[in-house]
Amino acid sequence: MKYRILSLLMSMAVLAACKEKTATDASSMAPAEEKVEVKEIQLVPAEASTAFNDASLDKMTYQNGKFNFTYSGKDYKLGEQTTDAPLKMCANSLKGQHIHLIIDDQPYLAEYTPEFELDITDGPHTIVAFLSRSYHESIKNGKAFLAKKVVVKNKSFASEEDIKDPMLVYSRPKGEYVGRKETDRVMLDFFLVNVDLGSDYKMRVEINDSKSFAIEKWQPYYLDNLPLGENKIKLTLFDRQGIANIPNNPVERKIVLQKDPAFSM
Repeated sequence: MKYRILSLLMSMAVLAACKEKTATDASSMAPAEEKVEVKEIQLVPAEASTAFNDASLDKMTYQNGKFNFTYSGKDYKLGEQTTDAPLKMCANSLKGQHIHLIIDDQPYLAEYTPEFELDITDGPHTIVAFLSRSYHESIKNGKAFLAKKVVVKNKSFASEEDIKDPMLVYSRPKGEYVGRKETDRVMLDFFLVNVDLGSDYKMRVEINDSKSFAIEKWQPYYLDNLPLGENKIKLTLFDRQGIANIPNNPVERKIVLQKDPAFSM
């Protein structure tokens, strides 16, 4: 009797061990949960670009619904690819170098020829135009832009004058970015008129109301690790008294980053 009880206990122990091993083996075969690493958004100064030191935007006219720009420069030409574009690893226009035309703080229009038609409503408008590289980085040499206050009547300039007050002009990023070639590095670029960053003026960029960076140098930057989907970019110019009391300050834009459709199946 004693041996039968001992044998029964040993059989039960072996069965329990087998069950435990089976459960362990099953759990080891289950797929591990995929962990998605969320990287911190970073603002990185962009490397030096092709300079175009002599590029100049000399004249702008608007008559009978047609813009006409006069520009000059030994090496700069609208419609050409900027030579260092392949090194930038960011969004680049296949149409080449172009003019960024901003009317009343609206998102810029990219124009690849010096003459083009555009319908502008009658009345006062603010117009800023500057030469851009093919990857949308503005030329900041002090000559490659025009900033005007105009009055339009019958699709022509009835009057115009140079803007003499400080201005902050948003340029990039803009619109939609698709695929890793465009979304991994997103260029942040803006244009300043009658403003020198330094002791008198400073800037702040805010991303999605959760991350902010101070900017003390006027140059392009890269936004790294932006999440896919909608992102909000906010630029604010500060003077010694606080937020500078100038039009369109702060300025906000929303952009969308998407996966390449070929890899989203």
